[in-house]
Amino acid sequence: MRNIKLILEYDGSRYAGWQRQENALTVQEALEQSLRQILREETAVIGAGRTDAGVHARGQVANFRTERTLTGHELLGGLNGLLPEDIVVHDAQDVPMEFHARFSARARSYSYAITRRPSALARATSWHVKFDLSVPLMDAAAQAVVGTHDFRSFCRANSGVEHHRCDVREASWSEDGALVRFTITADRFLHGMVRALVGTMVDVGRGYTPPEDFQLILASNDRQEAGMSAPPHGLILERVTY
Repeated sequence: MRNIKLILEYDGSRYAGWQRQENALTVQEALEQSLRQILREETAVIGAGRTDAGVHARGQVANFRTERTLTGHELLGGLNGLLPEDIVVHDAQDVPMEFHARFSARARSYSYAITRRPSALARATSWHVKFDLSVPLMDAAAQAVVGTHDFRSFCRANSGVEHHRCDVREASWSEDGALVRFTITADRFLHGMVRALVGTMVDVGRGYTPPEDFQLILASNDRQEAGMSAPPHGLILERVTY
């Protein structure tokens, strides 16, 4: 038995997220279908991050087990020959049997892109925000989430997790012309957490929410106190650290 680790990039625009669903197309399903054709066996793939519908990935990690003897190079060629063009596998390699794409991860990093003017090329991977935004105010809000906090205010209700504490190692906003980008790295993320953070920080940046209120929202443990969730298409899973 072998344990194979994959690194994938995908455009999530037409997928109902990563995780397999009965009545919707997902990235996991597309990957497992291609693996079945190559390996001629039922294959269950484990993903490091369960990205939501419309969310993209530049560095998603997955693993699966197989008895087949194909090399990593052969798997890579076979998968990229069968997968749709919006899913690409960048690496396939043998890893120890105890490796688990989700539970072995030590940190995950996401980015979220906002464009302040309409863009034909970036429309699928960024949120067009028409308000004037103060990036320094948004970055000050981002610094408030660094460290270990309860992120219940930025989590979907009834998420079914044992606790809402996350250790955020880095969070910041930067700007380059019309493009504004949020980057965040943490040991774990709650369902909808990054998009809720972005939506609330945009409220700070546009002057709707006073900066001093952001920490009160974080401490409230109440999702209704936070802002709207940003649209999914600006969010990218950048990398997973082991």
